[in-house]
Amino acid sequence: MQQDKHPGYHPVVFRDRAAGYAFLTRSTATSGETIEWDDGETYPVVDVEISSESHPFYTGKARTVDSEGRVARFERRYGGADAEGS
Repeated sequence: MQQDKHPGYHPVVFRDRAAGYAFLTRSTATSGETIEWDDGETYPVVDVEISSESHPFYTGKARTVDSEGRVARFERRYGGADAEGS
């Protein structure tokens, strides 16, 4: 008889300690730690280093590269397309 090859899919709490944020979802991830959730149930908890609450892209703190300024600086140093001797 063939064994079940799929991992267990169950409720898990993912916790971002840096942002103090946690959310309950379903996952195949496992953990030895547990946490009591708002509904009074106990769920396994998986600590993550970054989530949407702490990622610079989602928080609006991402740095943008000033590519236009870099191009202008390069052209000032080394000459632009006009300086090629056309």
